[in-house]
Amino acid sequence: MVGEGPVGGAGPSPVCQQERETPLVGQKGREMPLVGRKGREKPSEGRKEREEPLVSQDSMASSLPEGLDWSVPAVMGERGVCSTEVPAGNKAIFRETSLSGCDSHVPSSEVLEAIENVIQGVLQSLAQKKAPVLTVANRTDWRNVEFKDSVGLQMIPRCTTKQIRSDCPQSAPRFALMLKILSMIYKMVQSNTYATKRDIYYSDTLLFGSQGAVDRIINDISCMLKIPRRSLHILSTTKGFVAGHLSYTEEDGTKVNCTCSATAVSVPSNVQGIKNLISHAKFVLIVEKDATFQRLLDDDFFSKVSPCIMVTGRGVPDLNTRLLVRKLWDSFQIPIFSLMDADPHGVEIMCVYKYGSVSMSFEAHHLAVPSVKWLGLLPSDLKRLNISKDALIPFTKQDQNKLASIQKRPYIACQPLWKKELEMMAASKLKAEIQVLTSLSQDYLSRVYLPNKLQFGGWI
Repeated sequence: MVGEGPVGGAGPSPVCQQERETPLVGQKGREMPLVGRKGREKPSEGRKEREEPLVSQDSMASSLPEGLDWSVPAVMGERGVCSTEVPAGNKAIFRETSLSGCDSHVPSSEVLEAIENVIQGVLQSLAQKKAPVLTVANRTDWRNVEFKDSVGLQMIPRCTTKQIRSDCPQSAPRFALMLKILSMIYKMVQSNTYATKRDIYYSDTLLFGSQGAVDRIINDISCMLKIPRRSLHILSTTKGFVAGHLSYTEEDGTKVNCTCSATAVSVPSNVQGIKNLISHAKFVLIVEKDATFQRLLDDDFFSKVSPCIMVTGRGVPDLNTRLLVRKLWDSFQIPIFSLMDADPHGVEIMCVYKYGSVSMSFEAHHLAVPSVKWLGLLPSDLKRLNISKDALIPFTKQDQNKLASIQKRPYIACQPLWKKELEMMAASKLKAEIQVLTSLSQDYLSRVYLPNKLQFGGWI
């Protein structure tokens, strides 16, 4: 699974599953850092040793133009603590631990204990001549999430759950696959080895059927046990890139310097493990598309206009890219802007960065960054810049449905300016890609549009 939108995937067929108004069973939620082995998509020429520091986190440079509103809401808040009656066959360890947003790693002994308790519950059910069941959260159900402006979308303590039964022909295969992956995780933790989700799928493609099935089961297990995937020894691949005024040291001691105008560095697969982050950037710019990101790199935007850090998830962001954006916010507390297409898909991607997704709401506290601002491309910009309607793209039925869904989401009510922009988009039934600005001039985006927006506060 590369990334999930706010609605999330449909998941497996809801057969032989019973919804329960009870919270999940498992170890109490810790922060879910995704820490992985190395594995960039391609070598980066921008990597080199750097002995001279730029500006440390403790002495960050001042913000952008004075007099502008750079205030951002706090992103940490209180989280609930779950408790429940343990269903037969799913007797997992239970701890009174707050779901904090700080970095944490679950010791291997606790991971093994949690898995052993699940298996013990299965064995106890069999000993009592009962059919074992595994209880997991309905991670794609909007009824299971609540919205907090300072956190984003987070899973409620007492959420509806579904039972994966072993005595039903339709759900028994999923039950067996969950036990199979739990067994693989147990062996990896014991031997201190790691695997990606793709490694797990290709270990027996006929058994698992599809990569999507493996992805969903791993997320269900992580949510059920309340243990981060890194602690389960499951790694995430990354597809995002970062560039600009940023340097850091990876877990193995490798020094990475992203300040190179010609190339970008792959988002690290071990975001939690990076340290010694140094930057004198004035802001972070999240770019939706790789093509736009590369164009800004070619124009040397992050150095010419104002020192900044640029990040792209190349479409829907993977978890490592979202973790990095959150890490940058926690480390530097500088403004974070998003540059997306003026269409429902772009708005949805921005919402994933800002508020998180329903299916990953159990990890909200270290993935969502509610301080993200919408810099562009705003629907109102199209009118203000007199963009020809011939350069715009008519809505499809899918676009209309997507926009209608976004407008109904709880966080839109807290964003009146966003609501106004979405209403303008809905009324026009037209969308635009960022590349539409080239109809004004080839370098309009980096030479005029972004500098003016940043100087005069053109974000919402």
